Amino acid sequence: MDLHLKDKVALVTGGSRGLGKAICLSLAGEDAKVAVVYREAAEKARAVVDEIRAGGGTAVGVQADVAREADVLRVFDEAEKALGPVDVLINNAAYCPVCPTRDLAEEEWNRAFQVNMTGTFLASRELVRRLLDAGRKGRIVNISSQAAFRGSQSGKAAYDASKGAIVAFTVSLARELALQGIAVNGVAPGLMYTEMVAPFVDANPEKFKSRVPLGRLGRTEEVADVVTFLASDRAGFMTGATVDVSGGMLMR
Repeated sequence: MDLHLKDKVALVTGGSRGLGKAICLSLAGEDAKVAVVYREAAEKARAVVDEIRAGGGTAVGVQADVAREADVLRVFDEAEKALGPVDVLINNAAYCPVCPTRDLAEEEWNRAFQVNMTGTFLASRELVRRLLDAGRKGRIVNISSQAAFRGSQSGKAAYDASKGAIVAFTVSLARELALQGIAVNGVAPGLMYTEMVAPFVDANPEKFKSRVPLGRLGRTEEVADVVTFLASDRAGFMTGATVDVSGGMLMR
């Protein structure tokens, strides 16, 4: 199925590793031009850009802290200068402190919301401004989590709450922009085998598999393909939805 993403410009926050990397590669596989946004992992971002270019695609790496308004404005300027006006935004950057709530520092709580929710807001606002000023249509996909609906037992309250806020923001922004040609959707991934969780999973794989009705962890590529679909006009009759891609953990 042709997703009609050829030469569309997509900006992916947190694009240097894990799910973000898979999203960048999936979009590039549909011939989109990709801005790989990273905060610290410059070498990993460069590797993603090189992989896309090696496959004949177009990509550029852009450094930014999405929790900083000035960085977000600069990211869009640099991406547009290198690739052209942004058509698609994937809000994927995330911060997840792990600590029981009774011991959680206010700074850690605030950082989770600044990166996860405020970063999503700032990047979305900037794309919306540019699209509306130019009279263009576009698509936004926000990465939430199954934990936004189910919570966690492992001290991730700040992360879970911020991801729940993203779901509400997705609905609100989608309603606001529906008649202006800007679609806003979300994805709620479940447990995935990524660099971050690999040591824990490898130490006790059955523990993690037992939590997923499908009996295994997801692959980042499986989630990324859903994100890419939502980023395309093949999902033209969808807005305000948060799609469950959790292997049955969420079932909604």
